[in-house]
Amino acid sequence: MEKRNIRDFIGTKLMLSITTVISVLFFIIFFILLIRSLPLFLETSIQELLFSTLWNPEKGSFGLAGILIGTILVTGISLIIAIPISLLTAIYISEYAHKKIRRILRPFLDVLAGVPSVVYGLCAFIVFVPFTRDVLAPFFSVESTGLCVFTAAAILAVMVFPIIISLCIECFSAMPIELKEASLSAGATKWETVKKVIFKACRPSIVSAVLLGFGRAFGETIAVNMVVGGVPKIPETVFNPAQTLSSLIASAYGEMMSVPLYESALMFVALLLFVVVVFFNILGALFLRRTRRRFSK
Repeated sequence: MEKRNIRDFIGTKLMLSITTVISVLFFIIFFILLIRSLPLFLETSIQELLFSTLWNPEKGSFGLAGILIGTILVTGISLIIAIPISLLTAIYISEYAHKKIRRILRPFLDVLAGVPSVVYGLCAFIVFVPFTRDVLAPFFSVESTGLCVFTAAAILAVMVFPIIISLCIECFSAMPIELKEASLSAGATKWETVKKVIFKACRPSIVSAVLLGFGRAFGETIAVNMVVGGVPKIPETVFNPAQTLSSLIASAYGEMMSVPLYESALMFVALLLFVVVVFFNILGALFLRRTRRRFSK
């Protein structure tokens, strides 16, 4: 009996230690990025970093405004594309699709979520870049190389689909059947039930799915870096090249050794990414927890 108690005690403490170490990693990463960013703070003000559009490390200019706007544009357009398509797909799978079709579609969503980013980037380079260059941009009377904001946003939307769809399906499936039956028995159609009952009841979960999708889109690197164009300026149209925070780190980190403050600037960019992504993931998790509590009552 004593041996079993000792084993249980050791096992419990070991698991607690591992969990604590993993949790502390969050703070370790944050403080590493913060400390490595300090040299830049001593030379440049936060206002200049965030609101200046001049990015020229060789001359000591580290304005991130153009890159921030490029990041927001790519992320925002990707979510504008992804949200309606994802919601309609989730509604179809959870409410309209036959069980056999549902069993076939769900594994494909999981596979899409696990596809490496570089594969998405290659597909975007082969498909989206020529389409934007030869079809879409000429349609709007704009010249474009295809390496632009819209192309990056389009492939990013495809990458966000599995996250939003899976979370929405989880919420729609967890919804009490009594609510749907009450609406249908009152004479509402299937679509009216979806709009007025399911969407309303699952609103926090939908918001959570969008926020988590935003976190994925905001920090995506390789696929975006391959097709965004890599120009750290404010784009005049969505068919102009731009730069995002994550793609800047991926493309410029190898050049930092020649400029003393370059590494510190890239660490500050990483710190911005870290803080924003963590914030939206925490916010999304809180909304998701709120939904689960509502349906568990």
